[in-house]
Amino acid sequence: MSTVRIPLVRIAHARSGDKADWVDFGLFAWNAAGYRLLEREVTAERVRAHFAPWLPGEVDAWALPRILAFKFVLKGALQGGGARNLRLDNLGKSMAGALLRMEIEVTAAELTEALDTPRVGWWGEDPPAPLQEGMT
Repeated sequence: MSTVRIPLVRIAHARSGDKADWVDFGLFAWNAAGYRLLEREVTAERVRAHFAPWLPGEVDAWALPRILAFKFVLKGALQGGGARNLRLDNLGKSMAGALLRMEIEVTAAELTEALDTPRVGWWGEDPPAPLQEGMT
């Protein structure tokens, strides 16, 4: 079975931030098909390898299947923390973009399913009703 390499940004979105010397990520699949790929391909070990050139610490990971997400914490990622770090471009907020450039291998059928399945949000399968006029 032939596979293709894709960046995570094709099937997911992310948020990140920093606390002291740690970077904290939330990686969110757009739908259940994408979540299955993240679950299989995006492990703590692979995230650590992706950031290996400057990450001396460990990576902790938690699966959050009910919200189609994963939480990752990169320890020792900021060379002592934002106030001590000379590399200003690597503070936590910019790190989500770096994670989304990580590549994974999927089959063409898996990619098609992840891209063709409708996206879901916090509301589940049905989007929320629009606010009625006069409501805030």
